[in-house]
Amino acid sequence: MHASSRSIDTNQSGPHEDLAKRVARALEHPLRKPVAEHTRAAFESAGTWLAARLGMPLILDAGCGVGLSTRRLAARFPDHAVIGVDRSESRLSREHGSLPDNALLVRADLVDFWRLALADDWRPVRHYLLYPNPYPKAAHLKMRWQGHPVLPVILALGGRLELRSNWRLYVEEFALVVLMATGREAQVAIHEPNGHPLTPFEQKYHASGQTLWKLAVELPHDSGLVPGGDDA
Repeated sequence: MHASSRSIDTNQSGPHEDLAKRVARALEHPLRKPVAEHTRAAFESAGTWLAARLGMPLILDAGCGVGLSTRRLAARFPDHAVIGVDRSESRLSREHGSLPDNALLVRADLVDFWRLALADDWRPVRHYLLYPNPYPKAAHLKMRWQGHPVLPVILALGGRLELRSNWRLYVEEFALVVLMATGREAQVAIHEPNGHPLTPFEQKYHASGQTLWKLAVELPHDSGLVPGGDDA
């Protein structure tokens, strides 16, 4: 199959010059955004579902889109509980077959969901960020996860964090912030789906001949990364 996907168009030639400043700010100043009530209710429902899985290890599929990746991860790890989170009801409601018993799709604000998960001591063994919006314009750094105030929470949840993108610089920037915040070196490498793409984006980009990139790093659960404790 062949596809035609637009390549990343950016005015950055290297890591953003304000990256270190954004990371330092996130590590020093608490995120005061109020938690949306719909996300709090969704999180409580997800917690009930997870508790019923009787101690199954948790996998978080953050920004799961249409939920295909959640289904595929659940099939790949049948002895794990896989929770996919996305803010779009339209994406989550698209038909991709029934959900396995070990998978759950949740409509929620990711920023709030992550904070609630950390406050409730969730400890995912695997945490996926699959093809997040790269916001490639330099002016939009604060909209990338590596430039967002919620970054310490993402890292503090721990487990094997895996990020994939068709923009090499996005992955390299994320590796830099992992090192800045935790002192740990993330592995960055070319990713080959080998006929088993996790998401429609991965399938489309690969079919278009674009190089795919993957970051992977093992992180400890460390709520101390988050400044000021958790006020959620």
